[in-house]
Amino acid sequence: MYSKKIIIINIIITFLLSFLIHFFYEWFPNPVFAIFFSVNESIWEHMKMLFTTILISDMVSYFIFKNNNEFNNYFLITYLKSIIAIPIYLIIFLPIYNNIGENMFIAISVMLITMILVNIIGYKLMSILNPINNQKIISIILIILTYIIMGYLTYNPPHTQLFLDTKEEKYGINDYLTK
Repeated sequence: MYSKKIIIINIIITFLLSFLIHFFYEWFPNPVFAIFFSVNESIWEHMKMLFTTILISDMVSYFIFKNNNEFNNYFLITYLKSIIAIPIYLIIFLPIYNNIGENMFIAISVMLITMILVNIIGYKLMSILNPINNQKIISIILIILTYIIMGYLTYNPPHTQLFLDTKEEKYGINDYLTK
């Protein structure tokens, strides 16, 4: 069974990995990395970062602990955790952001709270869901579709608060490439 020890380790891995992933595109700028990693300081790009971080950290946890545990629907639950993290973060973060503005401590704290919540949700899902046939294939398809959408929105963002990089007053990666 998926243990609480694994949840705690996974939260730590996810949280620490998020700091690296935050700067990955800045360190290695290229069109492919722009799809997976944040290209600016917009709220949207941080949601991409959250999604990618959870996927990567869960895969690391899987390979570390796969011999010690039964992973029921692990890949599908990893995808669900990654997707569920986005609205959880936004529900907590946006009211605070709209009332007090940009605050790095609050953004990081909300990120940690989100990571804790999605790992608890993942643990609960793992314990209640019956095995789903082809869950790995379904997960891969869903991940690819999600990154297609994320890639499109990175290069063609709507001009809304969610996609605005408030530091540079720009939207999406194309604004940075043309100026």
